[in-house]
Amino acid sequence: MSAHRHPGTVPPPPGGLRVLVTAGARGIGRAIVEAFLEAGSRVHLCDIDEAALGECRASLPGAGATRADVAKEEDVDRLFAQVRAELGGLDVLVNNAGIAGPTAEVEDIQPEEWIRTMNVNINGQFLCARRAVPMLKEAGGGAIINMSSVAGRLGFALRTPYAASKWAVVGFTKSLAKELGPHGIRVNAILPGLVRGPRLRKVLEDRARAEGLSYDQMEARSVENVAMRRMVTEEDIAGTVLFLCSTAGSSVSAQSVSVCGGLEVI
Repeated sequence: MSAHRHPGTVPPPPGGLRVLVTAGARGIGRAIVEAFLEAGSRVHLCDIDEAALGECRASLPGAGATRADVAKEEDVDRLFAQVRAELGGLDVLVNNAGIAGPTAEVEDIQPEEWIRTMNVNINGQFLCARRAVPMLKEAGGGAIINMSSVAGRLGFALRTPYAASKWAVVGFTKSLAKELGPHGIRVNAILPGLVRGPRLRKVLEDRARAEGLSYDQMEARSVENVAMRRMVTEEDIAGTVLFLCSTAGSSVSAQSVSVCGGLEVI
């Protein structure tokens, strides 16, 4: 498994790619970390959940782990200093960190809720990319995967901060792909649909409460809009990330890849 590189550039070090996954201690991020480790890559992850990081350190001794909030520049600078010290460089950045933000009508959303959602979901990707790109250029090329959402192509009623941030991720991805393509760096966005897990359950619970429905009614209504009539899994997302960072995905860049089972309405 190898990132695409210009002829004559140095390949990844023995053992595979050098990978950073943000928000990698739980959920989709954890599935991505485990998939890269199983593929033989060297992985560093960050998260804000100290308990989850401790569990990762105990159960994934092959991965480095740093507590960092990607919305804070000083945390990101410290994170990348540790990545350089431990991995010696970087071949892949997975910008996975994100928050759900509030579920409410726009007039009921507090400005600080909007700002925090933007700070994590898009500003955090910028702060990580600006530190990762020099390292990817040093490596002779590589890949950046930015986590968006189907909300980044469909919109999402009662979730305007989240949807706006995820549309911004798509624009950031396409622009960065154009900028970095000449350096052999591919940039793609993944747009997950309804991913089964605790995070989606909370989102659906909040929306069910806002609309006066039970959770079961909200879940049933949600999958009616999926062509395959089911949610996707964290492993589905991780598999797509690995494909985009592999030789099989070496000609894929500037794309928004929906992993959603055919979801068209949210």
